[in-house]
Amino acid sequence: MSDTRDFLFEIGCEEMPSAPLMNAVRQLPKLVADGLDAAGLAHGDIRVLSTPRRLAVLSTVATETEAVHEVKRGPAANIAFDAEGNPTKAAEGFARKCGINATELVRREDTDGREYVFAERSVPAAPALPILSDLCEKTIAALEWPNYRSQRWGTTHETFVRPIRWICSLLGDEVVPVRYADVVSGNTTRGHRVLGPGEHVVAEPARYEAVLEAAGVLGDERRRQVIAEGIAKIERELQGAHVDTPKKVLDEVVNLCEWPSVLVGRFDEEFLKVPHEIICESMLSNQRYFPIYDADGKLMREFVVVANGRPECADTIIDGNERVVRARLYDAKFFYDEDLKIPLEEFRSRLADVAFQEKLGTVLQKSERIEDLALAIAHEARVGAHAASDAQRAAHFAKADLVSSAVIEFTSQQGVMGGYYALAAGESPEVASAIRDHYRPRFAGDELPENIEGCIVAVADKLDTIAGMFAIGEPPTGSKDPYALRRSAIGVINILRERLGCAFEPLVKAALELFAEQGIAFDLEATSDAVCAFLKGRMEQMARDAKIPVDVVAAVSAGSVSAPADFFALAQALRDARESDPETFENLATAYARASHLADGKLGCDVDEALLGDAERELAEASDAAAASVSQALAERDFASVISALAGLRAPIDRFFEDVMVMDEDLRLRENRLRLLNRFEAVFADVADMGALAKKK
Repeated sequence: MSDTRDFLFEIGCEEMPSAPLMNAVRQLPKLVADGLDAAGLAHGDIRVLSTPRRLAVLSTVATETEAVHEVKRGPAANIAFDAEGNPTKAAEGFARKCGINATELVRREDTDGREYVFAERSVPAAPALPILSDLCEKTIAALEWPNYRSQRWGTTHETFVRPIRWICSLLGDEVVPVRYADVVSGNTTRGHRVLGPGEHVVAEPARYEAVLEAAGVLGDERRRQVIAEGIAKIERELQGAHVDTPKKVLDEVVNLCEWPSVLVGRFDEEFLKVPHEIICESMLSNQRYFPIYDADGKLMREFVVVANGRPECADTIIDGNERVVRARLYDAKFFYDEDLKIPLEEFRSRLADVAFQEKLGTVLQKSERIEDLALAIAHEARVGAHAASDAQRAAHFAKADLVSSAVIEFTSQQGVMGGYYALAAGESPEVASAIRDHYRPRFAGDELPENIEGCIVAVADKLDTIAGMFAIGEPPTGSKDPYALRRSAIGVINILRERLGCAFEPLVKAALELFAEQGIAFDLEATSDAVCAFLKGRMEQMARDAKIPVDVVAAVSAGSVSAPADFFALAQALRDARESDPETFENLATAYARASHLADGKLGCDVDEALLGDAERELAEASDAAAASVSQALAERDFASVISALAGLRAPIDRFFEDVMVMDEDLRLRENRLRLLNRFEAVFADVADMGALAKKK
């Protein structure tokens, strides 16, 4: 193996936004590794270092490729050449595959004593420098910038996310020649614009990070560490305080600086009277400041600023940021104070001017529908009159804050601000909480609404959207789901499963009837079936995601248990029972599949007792007893007992098939036995298709 040397490839440019910078960091290692591998140039691990103004790759690379001598055996000589010694198509195809001409094939005897043709190819070692030059230029051009338009600069046509200002590329102490647009590589990098301006010589790749640090630049991992340590120090100094650092904002802050300094600013106490959600969103989204909460979870006046200037100028930096945050928070306070002057009913009436969906009407019409639907859900969930009344009241005002100034400015706080306005207007805490939470769950892993009223309104809101889009013939497709119906369906299933306990079929019908009353024309029965199938499909996928075996999900799905809480409980009980006694369930499933195949539903289940033999009578009695046990257990939602009752049928059905010829020549006996199998199969009808659990032979 040839010698190796350290390799550095740095692209320096104007400040890049955080999102494309992180995307490029993910692309770079693979682009470089694939290029080196394709060229046959051995290399070590590839490490990427990034700052807002640079993307750099560090690795060890061989100084040259390995020399290659390949020998490949082809067809027998008498097949490769004809009687006149001319190459046949077999020889030409083999030669072409090996990248040589057929006349270059060598004939010689192999170890088996037969003569074959051989293709020999020798590739001499190639120096690394030209390979790296080509690789670097291709890597710059290959970087992709989704959602960001690349820029051009100077007089050339090459593009990059921001204009490139320098390229530093070294193999050991030797410059790798790279040219992109009007920029030519060298052995210099550039430091922090303030702390280390200008060019700085990098003698060799091993010195690169030390040169950067001396010039006021830290790599991304070091910057993240410095910020984390600074925040931890602040939390200790503030005695149990917690700095809120959402990952997305923290990632962006890490990529906005090259020499971070963690500082603490303060805003005026009057802003603490404003809902902390819009205060925090203003700081996080507009200025990338991190809010601080005390040990009791209350917002503090202090906030964290990550600066990118001279540390000795901290006081000036803090003062400037406090001026900025004061203006931002004053806007938030103004919006909130102005909104409090407007009654909730006035806000709600303005929803008549806000379109929900072209074919489904206004947001006010949606508000009216979810108010009626909330009552229907409360009835199905049997939550009681007081909770039903509060849920209806919350649904009445749930969308009112959409036209408030605060929500227009801070759109992610819809619902949250409505909860504050409801409390200020004298609504009960239950109503306010339901308004606040009715958008939950907003994403995978999000919390469900806090109270039962919020759960009812959340289901009403999400189900209204799902039903409406199906009613107008715009369900989600494989590539399109603009109203996030799949996410809404998962939210509905989770709330019904965890909090409300009812089935979704009657709720779907109630939601669709409200659209019909609004004058929207559609086939109610067909649309209801389609919506229920959509929700059931989401529920089945959720069960599979929860590691419930596919065949168990299919078995339960074929039964009549569809309320999400019961569906998951039954599936889990069936899974657990099969895992604890696989032989019993395999035999029962096989017997059920056989019975199901023979059964004839047209004959009914009434058997002639006088025609029953011992095995038949035992199966009939066991089926009747199991049917009663299953019915009672289902009513009590005792799914372990349901499965136990079904498992008890294994012995009688096994004996039946061992002792009885079902398809007897005597028509009376045959039909009586088929009716008995119908009775046996009916025990499972409301539970699961046990045949789906039979192993395919």
